Amino acid sequence: MTEAPITVAVVDDQELVRMGLRTLIGSEPGLELVGEAADGRAGLRLIRATRPQVVLCDIRMPDLDGLALLREVTADLSLGEVRVVMLTTFELDDYVFEALRHGASGFLLKDTDPAALLDAVRVVADGGSLLAPSVTRRVIEEFGATAGRRTPHPQLGQLTDREREVVAWVATGRSNQEIAELLVLSPDSIANTTSWARSRACSFAMARET
Repeated sequence: MTEAPITVAVVDDQELVRMGLRTLIGSEPGLELVGEAADGRAGLRLIRATRPQVVLCDIRMPDLDGLALLREVTADLSLGEVRVVMLTTFELDDYVFEALRHGASGFLLKDTDPAALLDAVRVVADGGSLLAPSVTRRVIEEFGATAGRRTPHPQLGQLTDREREVVAWVATGRSNQEIAELLVLSPDSIANTTSWARSRACSFAMARET
């Protein structure tokens, strides 16, 4: 049997961005664009009408911004299966932490490589979380700055020396492919470790106090 496609909605006030995402998603097997909206309020209506698996949502929009839309979605129990990935041209820390605190499943920059964005849609649809590498670096740096006041994660001691090395490279913002090339490993062999590191970064950001 053919698997059902991953349903995706796009919410962004820039027509050019919507067109690019529409073309990208429409050309990718296994993904289905169920609709798009040019502002947050229209996006919220779209999400409630179509219940997509993944929403690609801009942060800065008229009428209702992306963070307000995110709060509405995560507060609505009937939308519990909807996963929101925030898109922005800005790397402002307040945006990152605010989005993750309110339940965003990812935070990507609009100049993200198309292949990486498509991969992010699949990761998030599968229940994972994902941050842009540069955002991951900033979150981990913040984590490191406050680590002395926090209890270390219980799984940290279970990492091998090689896995710790991979985590250290993740903190520099490099992608899986770049880390694999630096360590002379295949991307698949480090995927689990980098996924763990980035998921811990997401967890930390969601728990961070304002």
